Amino acid sequence: MEPLIVLIGITAALLIAGAAGVKRLRPWPVALRGGVAAMFMLTGTVHFVWMREELISMVPPYLPYPGFLVTLTGVLELAGALGVLWRPTVPWAAGGLSLLLIIMFPANVHYALSGLAVKPESALFPRTLMQIVFLSASLAILIYYLRHRPMRRNSNEVDTNTVRP
Repeated sequence: MEPLIVLIGITAALLIAGAAGVKRLRPWPVALRGGVAAMFMLTGTVHFVWMREELISMVPPYLPYPGFLVTLTGVLELAGALGVLWRPTVPWAAGGLSLLLIIMFPANVHYALSGLAVKPESALFPRTLMQIVFLSASLAILIYYLRHRPMRRNSNEVDTNTVRP
């Protein structure tokens, strides 16, 4: 539940700051990038502290080296969080985070159905809804930045008329 609160809270705060006059934060994709980055910084960090053992137990038993997989996904989440904040890497980072959410979904299902989940929000249905929200956010960023990337006219010239939030 905490990642969802962070995603919504940070995105809303950045949207409010944009509406209050911070021009750089005005476009909704910028605010959403900030919320997604904050959420993945949180989830990536817990791969190393606080919930590491719980995350290792979430890895389905048919996958080898659960500790390594948790470390790898934590590093990828942190890298993706930084990537959505740096304009040149936004589409790559958002695409990578979207793919990561899809790949990690079986671990969420395993966790919810294995009896390890004890909180109501950890049951399969709420967990799936949260994953859909996270995936929707990362895909919205990816789609926006793919549609609004600068067009190259030839190898040396870039179209500067494209809006670049």
